[in-house]
Amino acid sequence: MSFGKILIYLGILLFIVGLVLSYAPGLFGWFGKLPGDIRIQDENRYIFIPITSMIIVSIVLTLLINLFFRR
Repeated sequence: MSFGKILIYLGILLFIVGLVLSYAPGLFGWFGKLPGDIRIQDENRYIFIPITSMIIVSIVLTLLINLFFRR
């Protein structure tokens, strides 16, 4: 697969994700609010570490990459 085709597919994917986030923002309302996501809020600062959410994103991306780029 050429680099140009990969860029085209990536652009289409980003376009679709942008449409979903624009017209259905509640669809990803769970992201960042899972158990295991760390939030530390103080008077002057706010620290957010999305550990569980990033593990889920990593698993999904690994499955998609293995599904589409398997030889």
